[in-house]
Amino acid sequence: MSYGVAAALQAAIFQRLSGDAVLSGLVGDAIYDALPPGPLPPVYVTLGPEEVRERGDKTAAGAWHSLTVSVVSEAAGFLSAKEVAAAVSDALVDADLTLARGQLRGLVFLRARARREPGGTRRRIDLVFRARVDDTP
Repeated sequence: MSYGVAAALQAAIFQRLSGDAVLSGLVGDAIYDALPPGPLPPVYVTLGPEEVRERGDKTAAGAWHSLTVSVVSEAAGFLSAKEVAAAVSDALVDADLTLARGQLRGLVFLRARARREPGGTRRRIDLVFRARVDDTP
């Protein structure tokens, strides 16, 4: 197993989301790796938790990365959050990302969960994607 590709994968995903015209049209530059201090915009995207499992073979060390991208919205319903979530999914599914280290072999949508956050004033959709990477330093 190798965790060596994790930072490169995260950077490529962030770059892909930040550079997507449709997503930018919906949230502007409110795409975060870490939430900024102070008030947050009414809708934003953030990179979230990740789980990694060994998936090497005879040709390379590799791993499965299950990573979460979250959409958070203050809108009264889920419609606008779902539109943003669809744009995130469209930007990432089967994306041909170039990594600073290693190679992305595939990126697929795994599942999503939509819910109200505690207090009921925000809606949150957590999208989970699975990436297969090989580590070729």
